[in-house]
Amino acid sequence: MNHETAVRTAGPRTGRPVLVDASGPRLPAVDRARIRPRYRAILAVDIEGSTARTDPVKAELRRTLYRLLEEAFNRAGIGERYREEYVDRGDGALVLVQPFDEVPKTLLLHPAVPILSALLAEYNAAQSIASGGDRRIRIRVVVHAGEVHNDGHGNFGEALDIACRLLDSPQAKSALRRTRAPLVLIVSEDIYHSIVRHGYEGIRADSYVPLVRLEVPGRSHQGWLYDATAPYRHPTLTTWTRRLRAVRPVLTGR
Repeated sequence: MNHETAVRTAGPRTGRPVLVDASGPRLPAVDRARIRPRYRAILAVDIEGSTARTDPVKAELRRTLYRLLEEAFNRAGIGERYREEYVDRGDGALVLVQPFDEVPKTLLLHPAVPILSALLAEYNAAQSIASGGDRRIRIRVVVHAGEVHNDGHGNFGEALDIACRLLDSPQAKSALRRTRAPLVLIVSEDIYHSIVRHGYEGIRADSYVPLVRLEVPGRSHQGWLYDATAPYRHPTLTTWTRRLRAVRPVLTGR
């Protein structure tokens, strides 16, 4: 008796209809609860010129990147309990931060990214170009937020698509090539409008410039680049200047 016949004859004995699949073992059904959307802050990084390095150098740079990321997050107050495990991207990493009151998205822009930049600069300053290859690390960083899904095999969703497309855009790569800084920061349109433009502590809205526009399903999406060389306009001074101009006619009677 073959397998298909055995399955067919088992049906009447149990009183239940039996589906026959002669192509192989049946895959388990996907638990719908596992692919429900979960809101996450998203930070992704990518090492410049990784493909030009030898595999032993890549391994060394990967270890260093993960160590510096961990130190930057901990110094910024985004401890391990607030983060999911790092998702490896080969020449970079994806970090998902869970939504807690103790870790608002502002912490990613300040102080986490500036701390990471300082750590990279310190590390790079201690490196010399040896015969084994360049050990210096320069990275692109993107910050976004949105709904993320996980089906047991990995994370996916439109929010991650947007973050990765911003990170890998030719404009982002070109921006890193044009600067001597160890990293460039790109933020999504959602982060710019919900966080950056409000000028929270340590975040200079006038230092962000439009970089790239993506076309995602049904929507055009703008990415913004942090430009550390942008001129600084003190918001408090500007506010008080406007207020003084408004009340001057009342004070002078004119």
